Amino acid sequence: MMRAIQSFARDTYGAPLWSAVTRRAGLDVAEFEAMLSYPDQTGEAVLQALSAELDRPRSVVLEDIGTYLVSDPNVERLRRLLRFAGVSYEDFLHSLSDLPGRASLAVSDLVLPRLDLRSLPGSRYILTVEGDLPGFGHVMTGILRAMADDYGALVMLDHRGVREGREEIEITLVESAFAEGRQFDLGARAR
Repeated sequence: MMRAIQSFARDTYGAPLWSAVTRRAGLDVAEFEAMLSYPDQTGEAVLQALSAELDRPRSVVLEDIGTYLVSDPNVERLRRLLRFAGVSYEDFLHSLSDLPGRASLAVSDLVLPRLDLRSLPGSRYILTVEGDLPGFGHVMTGILRAMADDYGALVMLDHRGVREGREEIEITLVESAFAEGRQFDLGARAR
């Protein structure tokens, strides 16, 4: 996850901001390796420093990271992997329990918590995020928002906070075909 945060900060705001973040966080290194694990306190220090440098709440920064992971051309692999969930946003929602395994194939250091989707009446859902990554529900909110745009769906998302140690996100699918989504083919085309 550390490499993803570094890539987000550099790609979105530039190398000078990332240098300021590493200084503020008191890090000895400015580069994180994708295949290495880092202590939780390092991640927390980096997120606090990034939030302070951007003058934004941690929750907003985390949601922006989630949006970046799907929408930035530098991480197109993750978007493609997520789109293999199906042809509609609803298909994508129903595949979320498989997301942790699929995401680790695209971004090796991205270890996602357990995801559980519960259907409610009226095209509403509750996504429960359970794991050792505090605030990851905000990252998922960004991912959900970016994927809705990708599919051309109109959704309302509400991070409802933490209940019994699990984050909850309410998803209301207003219209599944609201706009034209981004081009994507599930299969390869013959030439």
